[in-house]
Amino acid sequence: MSTPAFEVLPRDLSPYKAGNVGVDYVHRFESGKPGPHVLINALTHGNEFCGMVAAAHLLDNAVRPKIGTLTVSFANVQAYESFNADKPFDSRQIDHNLNRIWSAEWLDGPEDSIELRRARALRSVVAAADHILDIHSTSQDVVPFWVYPDYARNAELASALSQPAVHMVMPSGMQSGTPLIQHGRHGQADGPGAALVVECGQHFKQASADTAVAVTLEFLAHFGLIDHPKTTPAAARRYALMKTHVVQNADFRFARPVVGLEVFAEGELIATDGDTEIRALCEGCTIFMPTRSPIVGREGVYLTRPLG
Repeated sequence: MSTPAFEVLPRDLSPYKAGNVGVDYVHRFESGKPGPHVLINALTHGNEFCGMVAAAHLLDNAVRPKIGTLTVSFANVQAYESFNADKPFDSRQIDHNLNRIWSAEWLDGPEDSIELRRARALRSVVAAADHILDIHSTSQDVVPFWVYPDYARNAELASALSQPAVHMVMPSGMQSGTPLIQHGRHGQADGPGAALVVECGQHFKQASADTAVAVTLEFLAHFGLIDHPKTTPAAARRYALMKTHVVQNADFRFARPVVGLEVFAEGELIATDGDTEIRALCEGCTIFMPTRSPIVGREGVYLTRPLG
């Protein structure tokens, strides 16, 4: 596929390295007044620059909480620093997907990698937060959308914010690992706080960075940490994740060109993976995040059903 246009490129993050909680690239600001602890997390994947822009916006503009506590973190900085414009999708990760290893099995396990070391360092940061906004972007140019476990607290928060209007709800988790927003108590049905991923649009577009900043400010305002104008939420389009297909063969192919949010009739062929046919599981089956370049062992496509 052709190389995308770069409207947003990496900037030097070394001025943010010295955090104040004993973890590099993590900054915490306490208001001294009662209120929730909100974590804004960027760069879970190294080439998803919109989160970097949003987190840097908070730090550059000295945004401080009126109540509660604000923590701002840059997660996979080593992957971010490996960015090569000739291979812009390779810096998503170095060894492991940092957004699939937030289980005790991985964090307490014997394996070692750059991402596992970083997740272990960030473990206390994530666990301390009452509410989490994990900022992401997509390889394809699609409308922004929320991703979250199917807990009422998450749905209520996402529906209270003005954007995005599209929601991908996970009744049974990601199915291919444990994401950051389901670490520890955040993965429990009776957990105390909301934790959402926002997918802001294509990795390198300015519009994605603009969306990330706007969602971040609205997220913080919702919990009273800052003042920010309120906007009426748009009517939500919600989809439930039915199946996450992980690529098994190098010859994985979609039946037709897709970028995401295409709709298939029940039984219609979506893709082939070796001898396996991936077909629509229901009428109106809608796909999310189709892989741009299939890699064995990574997610190929998410199959969802529309919710009323």
